[in-house]
Amino acid sequence: MIIRKGTPNDMPSVLELIKELAIFEKEPDAVVITVDDLIRDGFAENPLFHTFVAEVDDQIIGIALYYYRYSTWKGKTIHLEDLIVKENKRGTGAGFALYSEIIAQGKRDNVRRIEWNVLDWNTPAIEFYKKSGAKILDEWDVVQMDEKAISNFLMNLKSKK
Repeated sequence: MIIRKGTPNDMPSVLELIKELAIFEKEPDAVVITVDDLIRDGFAENPLFHTFVAEVDDQIIGIALYYYRYSTWKGKTIHLEDLIVKENKRGTGAGFALYSEIIAQGKRDNVRRIEWNVLDWNTPAIEFYKKSGAKILDEWDVVQMDEKAISNFLMNLKSKK
């Protein structure tokens, strides 16, 4: 197994893994990005994300997609957006290898925190993270606003003026 930085040529495989994750997370129709989006956003002059891929026999079997954030308390941090291994390749060590590479990247970058989200029903992942020394923050809730909510908020704001 080889762990390496992702390239634009890897993005079709990356998208397939993202779609596989969406199915696992019971949101099969939620993925709207394209290969072109991934190439544009990940490989421009100022990329919005970075990837590591796990490759076996010239086949990508897993990815770790991350980006940098800034904490007003800690400074530069890494957000691990997704750690995905093909379902039929789980248990091969690919997930651990990708996870280890993200932690090593954080050390190389001198970040003070690496963070990510995990679904509360994904107990194997939760146990894996806890065993690695990560903390699950029960007192924080994830807050999101989707496209519809953004539009509604702005429309309501405009109508109040």
